[in-house]
Amino acid sequence: MAWFYLLLAGVFEIGWPVGLKMAQDAETRVLGITLAVGFMALSGFLLWLAQKEIPIGTSYAIWTGIGAAGTFMVGVLYYGDPSSLGRYLGVALIIAGVATLKLAH
Repeated sequence: MAWFYLLLAGVFEIGWPVGLKMAQDAETRVLGITLAVGFMALSGFLLWLAQKEIPIGTSYAIWTGIGAAGTFMVGVLYYGDPSSLGRYLGVALIIAGVATLKLAH
């Protein structure tokens, strides 16, 4: 169950940078900040649950890796962030690192 909590924590980790991005517009500022704080709390709580069984270094690296890769994809797909072969390669390396941590556990 701890790995499931960690996966969910990583997915919810994507929500708070997106909320902060939404908060850049005056029209969605309150909603964006509310979403950011909510996703931050939920993600942190799920990480806390996962760390009951998964070592801190492993869980934190996987949590941030999922969040970083997911936020990158949201940025490219929905916010027009730049994309290039090098940027995709960098995200692939993050994903490979996360997979390696899971397999080596």
